[in-house]
Amino acid sequence: MHKLPCLKLLSIFAISALISPAFAQHRHHNNSGTSASNPAASAPWMNTTLSPDRRADMVLQQMTLEEKIDLLHGQGMPGWAGKPMPNANLSNGGAGFVLGVPRLGIPVIQMDDAAYGVRFSARNGRYSTAMPSNLGSAASWDPQAACEYGGVIGRELHAQGYNMSLGGGVDLVRQLRGGRTFEYMGEDPILAGTMVGNRIRCEQAAHVIADIKHYAMNDQESGRNQYDAIIGKRAMQESDLLGFQIGISIGHPGAVMCAYNGVNGDYSCENKYILTDVLKGEWKFPGFVLSDWGGTHSTVKASAAGLDNEEPLDTYYGSKMKEAVQSGAVPMSQVDDHVHRILRSEFAAGIIDNPAQKSVVEVERDLKIALHVEEHSIVLLKNAHNLLPLDPAKIHSIAIIGSHADVGMISGGGSAQVDPPGSTNSAWQSHVWFPPSPLKAVTALASGATVKFDSGSDPAAAATLAGQSDVAIVFVNQWSSEGMDLPNLSLPDNQDALIDQVAAANPRTIVVLETSTAVLMPWIEKVGAVVEAWYAGSDGAPAVANVLFGDVNPSGKLPITFPLTEADQPSPQIVAPPPGAQGRAAVMRTGVAKPTFTVHYTEGLKVGYKWYESENKPVLFPFGFGLSYTTFSYSGLQVEPDATPTVTFTVKNTGDRAGEEIAEVYAGLPASANEPPKRLVGWSKVQLNAGESKQVRIAIPQLYLSIYDEQQPGWKLAPGSYSFMVGGSSESLPLVQKVNLSAAIGTSSGQ
Repeated sequence: MHKLPCLKLLSIFAISALISPAFAQHRHHNNSGTSASNPAASAPWMNTTLSPDRRADMVLQQMTLEEKIDLLHGQGMPGWAGKPMPNANLSNGGAGFVLGVPRLGIPVIQMDDAAYGVRFSARNGRYSTAMPSNLGSAASWDPQAACEYGGVIGRELHAQGYNMSLGGGVDLVRQLRGGRTFEYMGEDPILAGTMVGNRIRCEQAAHVIADIKHYAMNDQESGRNQYDAIIGKRAMQESDLLGFQIGISIGHPGAVMCAYNGVNGDYSCENKYILTDVLKGEWKFPGFVLSDWGGTHSTVKASAAGLDNEEPLDTYYGSKMKEAVQSGAVPMSQVDDHVHRILRSEFAAGIIDNPAQKSVVEVERDLKIALHVEEHSIVLLKNAHNLLPLDPAKIHSIAIIGSHADVGMISGGGSAQVDPPGSTNSAWQSHVWFPPSPLKAVTALASGATVKFDSGSDPAAAATLAGQSDVAIVFVNQWSSEGMDLPNLSLPDNQDALIDQVAAANPRTIVVLETSTAVLMPWIEKVGAVVEAWYAGSDGAPAVANVLFGDVNPSGKLPITFPLTEADQPSPQIVAPPPGAQGRAAVMRTGVAKPTFTVHYTEGLKVGYKWYESENKPVLFPFGFGLSYTTFSYSGLQVEPDATPTVTFTVKNTGDRAGEEIAEVYAGLPASANEPPKRLVGWSKVQLNAGESKQVRIAIPQLYLSIYDEQQPGWKLAPGSYSFMVGGSSESLPLVQKVNLSAAIGTSSGQ
């Protein structure tokens, strides 16, 4: 097992008590060089009735070249490449900052990493709520839960003095071993885009600039700053880029962060096709593009391609940019466009009109939201003989085994890592467990049963305890982090053998997975139940206990496919970088004109479930799968082929307790479209009491039924017969109806 860091686990109440009332009431200086009595407060661009674009234009007209260039790059971050921060006194201690224009009332942009919670909170003596991992939240299939998730992060950023979030990961999971899979939203572009868009929408409502990342095709960490993703335009548009397109259309983020890797020959941060032709051209994105940290490689090329802001320093967008402008290599019109986009996002997000002011985080409120999101993200994968939910009246002894379940639940590493209570900054790739412990949470609900813990370090001893107990609950983990990829999909540290021995001693064994991605389960037939908890966040243990004992009926469904074997994946191995290309230090390399090795996405359109079905490969658990403590039936499918096709059907709770069913709609396109067998096009989360039925009506946007035309760039509907399928997972679709659609939808009827 991994060595547990020595953390002083303070209660949330103790953390709150550390922040004095006097400090909480202090009006925070806005770091722009101006005080609350801003001399620019009466300037015409401070008129909030004007559009963000008009206000940005008015400010732009007043700026000098030097002030404009200051907005085009960061000022560093503590510890980055050992380089000094020229204006360190203005930093809020986060991941980076961009100078403001004090005389014009434009504040410093204070950025912080916030993948699943606010990073670096310990530097400010603050508390941050760790939400469930992004992949876990996607398992809720709940846009409202995604909104609540974003609201927590936005409010906590604002309360800690930040006005820009570095989160919003939405790259599709093509490579299950990718180190940042837990930061993304799954394998389907419509699910991922919808979830991240709703997160961003509510995050930005807290008056912070939200971003969406890593644009694009950022699927592995091995050699991440040097690999070139090779993929056709149609395949890219219908997969990863579609996820970004949907997320941007729903969330309207102020920024897009381009990725380290290359795409079809050019680095993402100087790739004209994805930045200008698609993002700013086809999608009309009005915000700005910032580079991932150390992901800028040029001045003239990057500027012309559409990169607006270099982070975290000014290697290319500082003095080199000024020289390029003065020589005419970079037109002033490009600089003005970069600056306008940044200013526009500041006005649109409200960071100028509603400056961040440090205050006490509302811990209790945010913990309740984290608990709620995790309860709806947990996926029940197996429940033989209705072993779950546990009935405390019938259980006298419980064995809790493994994964530091006496301490907390594990979280993901890298720039996503949230500081746990009582810590001083967590190390880059440290293993961190968030309290409270599963042991404590299970004991609280066990109503007098004897609950004993075994670390699992000695499988034989753990099996002995399991054999003496009515039920054994084995907690296992698969830790992952930015900056590295997983070697395989097996549980590390001999945990498979631990499960084997425990299950042999007690068939009433429940496995709780704390994982970043899919795992192989050679022991699946030997255990009674399997619960996928993901990285569960600050209140993960009580959420898991509530599901185990039935206080919460599980409703989560998988946002990724769990394969049977490693070899079944499109890319059975991570493509290895050349010598010297790997490691965090390589991220900071500059001056490399082209990516140095290629990753060919030969699966193309066939991402996730589309691959396994196209290749006729059976899976361990399919995309969209998840069990409940009740059962559901489907009937009465009708499809109305209007301009926006509408699918109507009935879902009934056929069990004896209330539950929620995620009813999924898939479409099979005409053969002429040359597409995978089906694609997700909609879903609805339906709450039903025992015996209750509800009619569900889902409108399907035409985009979700279309294909991308590379020859005449744009989306089009392929005329012909479409199969609409409805059910509880990508492999369980009892309702099917065929409808003929033409390029002008609605001219023909179904059968």
